Amino acid sequence: MKNKLYILVLAVAMVVLPTLARAQIYAKLNALYAVVGVINPQLEFVVGPHSSVSIDPMFSPHKTIKWGDRNDIHARCGIFQTEYRFYIKREARGFYVSANAGMQAFDLTRPFFFQGDKLIQFEPGYGRGWGMMVGLGIGYSHTFKERWVVDAFFAFDRMWSRYNDYLENGEINLFPMHQKEPKFPDPYNGSAEWLPSKIGVSIGYKIYDPTIKRKSCRQRRIERLLSE
Repeated sequence: MKNKLYILVLAVAMVVLPTLARAQIYAKLNALYAVVGVINPQLEFVVGPHSSVSIDPMFSPHKTIKWGDRNDIHARCGIFQTEYRFYIKREARGFYVSANAGMQAFDLTRPFFFQGDKLIQFEPGYGRGWGMMVGLGIGYSHTFKERWVVDAFFAFDRMWSRYNDYLENGEINLFPMHQKEPKFPDPYNGSAEWLPSKIGVSIGYKIYDPTIKRKSCRQRRIERLLSE
């Protein structure tokens, strides 16, 4: 089984890597996240007339934050997503739809949306664990001055998580709310839910364009011939 997995990964790499090497590359930074101290750089590879592939790591370094009357909201997490984008008009310009997949590790206080009279409520304790995600998104990209780009986006994902629950005093919760309660104490829990996976406005710059590189090579050859 492991050998088959290695062969599959190698085959995908042999197809994908040469394509990415010939692609235009945009380097971006999510300005909306940066305002609140969350790191979210992105690399977008234009791979076709309407298509691109984006690599999208995110890291929140905040151990705790304040929200309302609480100052113990855990907010440290890391997410690594890859995303395929289909642009309606042309690559890296205008509206697009996307599909993404990723993984995460987290130390978070779980939010609950639209419960009671509040938009967001938080669980009393927090959870630590890891998870996977798959989802869809929409966005709009605007290019100006040839190389600069502004990219606004939103994605909503199905997230599967495995984690340990902790009480407010930091002790592990041996009796979290399982969907099916076990016979014996089990602090390990799991969940599956739809949640926003990313939202933002990124500022980017085209750091590589193979067509410009080829032109410059031809120009250098012509200049070299003329100088001889």
